[in-house]
Amino acid sequence: MDLAGTLLSTGTLSQILVGLSRTTILFIVSSGLSLILGVLRIPNIAHGSFYMVGAFSAYSLIQFLGGGSAAFWAAMVLAPLAVAALGLLLERGFFSYLYEREHLMLLLLTFSFTLILGDLAKIVWGSEYRSITVPEFFQGSAEVFGLPIPWYNLFLLLVGPVIAVFLWVVTGRTRLGKIARAAAVDSEMVSAVGINVGRVFAFTFVLGCFLAGLGGALIAPIVSISLGMDHSLIMEAFLIVIMGGLGNIWGALLGSLIFGLTQSLGILVWPQFGIVFPYLAVVIVLVFRPKGLLRSAW
Repeated sequence: MDLAGTLLSTGTLSQILVGLSRTTILFIVSSGLSLILGVLRIPNIAHGSFYMVGAFSAYSLIQFLGGGSAAFWAAMVLAPLAVAALGLLLERGFFSYLYEREHLMLLLLTFSFTLILGDLAKIVWGSEYRSITVPEFFQGSAEVFGLPIPWYNLFLLLVGPVIAVFLWVVTGRTRLGKIARAAAVDSEMVSAVGINVGRVFAFTFVLGCFLAGLGGALIAPIVSISLGMDHSLIMEAFLIVIMGGLGNIWGALLGSLIFGLTQSLGILVWPQFGIVFPYLAVVIVLVFRPKGLLRSAW
């Protein structure tokens, strides 16, 4: 079968649809990173660690609640909230005192938290692989354009646009979002008119951590939960943020789609070097659009 026939086969299209579910996870995590980097100017390397903690927390909550559908939905809500609480603790305890320092110091601080959170995860959950069973109502598959796709993957495909619209409303249509955008440009001026910039920064950081935890919780049922799952994810998230445009939610969504699709197609076309294709796409985009696909929102 030639290349065109391979790409147009039913099995290929089905695999691409399933692979797009990972695009949703990439978008959710990278949008949180984009918010933190755009508003606070913090290159948060520990963002991937929050994603990992979200996955492990979802596993523990489901086990603690006895499994089942109710436990699954509770974990999808409580695990990101737990990660957000951890983010608030770190932001108020450390980052809030260092916003005026050099970026190198903030970079080193986030890197140290990556090491600390990795060791804490190993102490709490051990080094064994963990897994979460997809709830009964998500088992099986549905037909989309005549192609079978697991119900859970279809659910993930629907979650992405919902999160995108939610973030667009929060950042572009609410007073808090407009203040955050102004603070990203000139925090001293915003503070001069009587607005507590520290609280705005805290909200932004916590929202970013919540999104990282949500991404980890959502991907937990379809991957093995393990130490180190944050390493490749954080690199991909940074590339997506840069490719899409700093602080631009729609840019993060577009970048995630390009990254996810080139990864799926690359594996099909050239399995031995499939991992190269998304990075090649990033290089091509940045050659022609050095500032990203869409205009920076900050």
